[in-house]
Amino acid sequence: MDKHYDDILAVVIAKIRSTINEDWIQEVEILPETRFNEDLELESIEFVKIADAIQAHYGTRLDVVGWLSGKSIQELISLSVGDLTGYIAGAVAPAQA
Repeated sequence: MDKHYDDILAVVIAKIRSTINEDWIQEVEILPETRFNEDLELESIEFVKIADAIQAHYGTRLDVVGWLSGKSIQELISLSVGDLTGYIAGAVAPAQA
């Protein structure tokens, strides 16, 4: 992976930890292959809060809700941290990350 992706991954992980803000999430190793549903067992409302925090961080350059709305239920259930990071990396120019 490149530095652009790694920088965005770090932001995504930080937003997950700060949004959940519970002791257990600080101890969990979060990797690109970590799935929001199966591995982190997040409720949909928690995921929405994370998406909002990421949207606020990057601003109007992203349309996280629009990106998610194009996904099937199965795709949403299996969504990983890397999937979200990849979307952001593609939507945000490296100079802006």
